[in-house]
Amino acid sequence: MKEKVVVITGALGVLCRVLATGLAEKGYKIALLARKMDEAEKLASEITASGGVAFAFKADVLKKYSLEEARLKINQKLGSCDILINGAGGNHTSGTTTNSYFSEEDLDNETENFKTFFDLDAEGIKYVFDLNFLGTLLPTQIFAEDMIGKDGCSILNISSMNAFTPLTKIPAYSGAKAAVSNFTQWLAVHFSKVGIRVNAIAPGFFLTNQNRNLLMTENGNLTKRGNDIINQTPMSRFGKPEDLLGTTLFLCDADASGFLTGVIIPVDGGFSAFSGV
Repeated sequence: MKEKVVVITGALGVLCRVLATGLAEKGYKIALLARKMDEAEKLASEITASGGVAFAFKADVLKKYSLEEARLKINQKLGSCDILINGAGGNHTSGTTTNSYFSEEDLDNETENFKTFFDLDAEGIKYVFDLNFLGTLLPTQIFAEDMIGKDGCSILNISSMNAFTPLTKIPAYSGAKAAVSNFTQWLAVHFSKVGIRVNAIAPGFFLTNQNRNLLMTENGNLTKRGNDIINQTPMSRFGKPEDLLGTTLFLCDADASGFLTGVIIPVDGGFSAFSGV
């Protein structure tokens, strides 16, 4: 593992920070891709101080030239990429409805920022699809070239459990993550003859900077949506970032999962398995 180079996009996200640290502890060499270099370099320093190997590289997952520049620097600093974790993603309020269900009265609602399906902004939806789907496809185009002709290489995409069954309010994000899951399966078949495995993790509900205000009140209580989620999660809690680490380590280790490709593994406390009854 000490010879394996892991490139992580979206490295400053709550979940990917933990993955980067956990993989470094196991001996992988980590390339952190992010747009905010100050924060990325701080994370790299923290990993290095704990005995790991990590460097920060500036990159925009929606710009191929930026990714190509990062790849060149990574190759010079750490070596060629063995494992790519596509962790960049997110949602946007412009692709989110205010209510879970549409009613005729909504058409007359003049509350500021109130959004029905008919108010969803095309640019906001495009942003969500670009960030999640193109932000997975483009880094794969750049870094998968490093993997050709080598052993033990793989790609790990971050999908979502709402790729299986879409959540209310967030059609753009649900659709974009469904595209990531579909792309994972397509790519697994496409790369199967050159030994590159492609899998995905589908996290359930984890408290992140993006969703905390939707799920928790300022005094730490659950919102209505937060309560609904917990009631639909058999394990009755939100996920912790560390809950993703075991599955990530398993999928990255060719000795443990060498015959596994094209799968999307839910890590969601049973949410996707529960019918509600």
